[in-house]
Amino acid sequence: MQPRIPRQSAGEQDDRRPDGVDPDDRFTAELASAVSGARRRAVRDGDRHVDTAHLLHSLLETDADVRAVLGDGPRIARLLGYLVQRSIGYGLRWQSAVEDSGTVPVVSGATGFSPLAAAAVDEACARAVRRGDDRARGVDLLAALVADPQARAVEVLARAAVEPRAVTAGVARYFEPAS
Repeated sequence: MQPRIPRQSAGEQDDRRPDGVDPDDRFTAELASAVSGARRRAVRDGDRHVDTAHLLHSLLETDADVRAVLGDGPRIARLLGYLVQRSIGYGLRWQSAVEDSGTVPVVSGATGFSPLAAAAVDEACARAVRRGDDRARGVDLLAALVADPQARAVEVLARAAVEPRAVTAGVARYFEPAS
């Protein structure tokens, strides 16, 4: 009898780069928690890679700022409902395919992530650097998740009638200086 949850290889259990730098050091504590949650969710779901929908799901569960940008209440409940259905409904077709739009290069820094998820994580970190922050926040990752229309996170948002442009605008408002 095979275990229900696939075992992780040593490389997947330890995402440290060969240079000894922990990729999660680029994240705030909240974002690091969300990324860890996405990794656990992918293993629980029997998926080979963490994808953008895993990341979105964890962000919604752990980051109050992300929920505020998306608009707390019924919209969040609807999004979480679609994400929970992933393992029993429309997400089943995702299990046999790696999330890759073909428009982003494969990123080697995020072991165990789909190409789109790895690119989103790197873009979130780049957003933080451009803003002058040392660590990326959950809202940085949210903006990066909606940047590629082929991302599974974008598909989930569309099912809940959330436009990527509205998410991008909400993130921009979040970072506007208080007047």
